[in-house]
Amino acid sequence: MGRRKKGLPVSGWVVVDKPLGPTSTHVVSKVRRAFNAQKAGHAGTLDPLGSGILPVALGEATKTVPYLVDATKDYRFAVHWGEQRDTDDREGDVTATSDVRPTKDAILAALPKYVGEISQIPPKYSAIKVNGERAYDLARDGEEVELKARTVEIHDLKLIDQPSNDEAVFEMTCGKGTYVRSLARDLAQDLGTFGHVAMLRRLRVGPFSEEDAVALDVITEFPTQIAVETAPDMGNSPPAPDPKAPFLLPLETALDDIPALAVSGNDAARLKQGQAVLSRGRDAPIVKGTICAMLHGQPVALCEARQGELQPTRVFNLPS
Repeated sequence: MGRRKKGLPVSGWVVVDKPLGPTSTHVVSKVRRAFNAQKAGHAGTLDPLGSGILPVALGEATKTVPYLVDATKDYRFAVHWGEQRDTDDREGDVTATSDVRPTKDAILAALPKYVGEISQIPPKYSAIKVNGERAYDLARDGEEVELKARTVEIHDLKLIDQPSNDEAVFEMTCGKGTYVRSLARDLAQDLGTFGHVAMLRRLRVGPFSEEDAVALDVITEFPTQIAVETAPDMGNSPPAPDPKAPFLLPLETALDDIPALAVSGNDAARLKQGQAVLSRGRDAPIVKGTICAMLHGQPVALCEARQGELQPTRVFNLPS
């Protein structure tokens, strides 16, 4: 007999407005405890010195994390000119300085080079694994870390403010794997100086924006208050937070870009057992690629559609 999972089968997305300081893992732990959820994860690490959108998946929503990690993201960040730091942000030690401060015209002229597919070397203080070890662990131990360049895509990059000669503020839309710290480092070098990220805020991850976000302290307090008022008596079990709480978004919210297809009850049962089903009937829609099979408006499974057949790849075990 399998071990009983600790916590409650809460499923959905919580869009956290992450404050400065805590790690992404720490935020996930706090949200999971707030909901007493069985499972939790996040879609895209945000550095401790970064704030903004951190989508946290609970329960069955963790199965959709890979689709959100691949989504485009928006950032606002400030680059401080004249100082190179070993972490490429303000947390690190200064390793080189320069008196050069780029002009607005010079900055604007340099930006087009960084739009489109570009080659980028990640910061040595990053979570990338080198021979099984995290790069930041090796760097902290004083080991020389050599990371290979990666191709990333930047869709848009704008200069939006210059509060002083020492600092410039940018906004960027980019694909997965893009490091803002690497961009700041490389842009500064192209401008004949040094630079590091002095401020970073994530404005959007896929369909989730600042309009959806809730402050971490509100999330950690609010579910308990709701639970006391609405949850039935569960004996010694912690009360369940109301799933209709405004900051618990449905699992399928992260799948906005994936077509939905209604299936019958019989086909839904087969998909839940990992079995492929056929799109039947003369009027069956012609679909291909990744689709989300739905039953009565509830996601059943993510499937790959090929030649009229739906093959389940991720099955959702949501309460009816």
